[in-house]
Amino acid sequence: MISFLSIIAVGFFLGMRHATDPDHVVAVTTIVSRQRNLLKAALTGIFWGIGHTITIFVVGSAIILFDVVIPARIGLSMELSVGLMLIVLGAMNIVSFMRTTRAVAPADEESRVVHSHPHVHGDYVHSHVHGHAPEAHAHSHQTPLTWLDPIFGRIGLYQQLRPLVVGIVHGLAGSAAIALLILTTIRNPHWAIVYLLVFGAGTVGGMMLITMSIASAFNFFGRRHENFSHWLGLASGLVSLAFGLFLAYQMGFANGLFSGHPQWTPR
Repeated sequence: MISFLSIIAVGFFLGMRHATDPDHVVAVTTIVSRQRNLLKAALTGIFWGIGHTITIFVVGSAIILFDVVIPARIGLSMELSVGLMLIVLGAMNIVSFMRTTRAVAPADEESRVVHSHPHVHGDYVHSHVHGHAPEAHAHSHQTPLTWLDPIFGRIGLYQQLRPLVVGIVHGLAGSAAIALLILTTIRNPHWAIVYLLVFGAGTVGGMMLITMSIASAFNFFGRRHENFSHWLGLASGLVSLAFGLFLAYQMGFANGLFSGHPQWTPR
């Protein structure tokens, strides 16, 4: 009983710590930077954790139960996918910032009749120019990802598909290392599977706390500094882009994915 409780406790808290890995935090920050509702921010963390747990459980179970060996090139490709995903998320935030910046910079002759205000499309918040004269109100409603809203807007889980997919991709990068670590400490395969599930639950809880904290910070400072969230969204995009490029270089060139001698150590 003591050993079983130890597995539960250690697995849960290690899962929470795993949620704080830099690439995880950077990825969810780029998503939550568009979110102002704490409940929806918590759901973002939960769905990210669920996606991460699905991959960890599937890949980890295959390694534990069937002694599956992941070749170096496949392992590097899984980690490269995280870098590519961070690049995409970062680029999306940067493009959003640039579009919003252009929208809130009306010409001098229009400044007397045009002003800007926040506007919501789905879970995306941005500012656009607005005037009360008939000819003064013109802006495009096509913001990043919102062109999908007319198609999927009625699906309740649509806004959570992004963190779910991001979590699944992140799970690819860490699943082998987690499974191999379990095999060195837990010999019973059934307990090892239980550990995977508990580890996943801890990851869900940890990421939920992280996303709620990030959204709370955005709301707190955003009320006191008008453009804080706007600029922080840009900062998170730049960090995500830089971190993604670094990971892509490490996996593709430093570790030899694109060469004839790939070298990969699960971590």
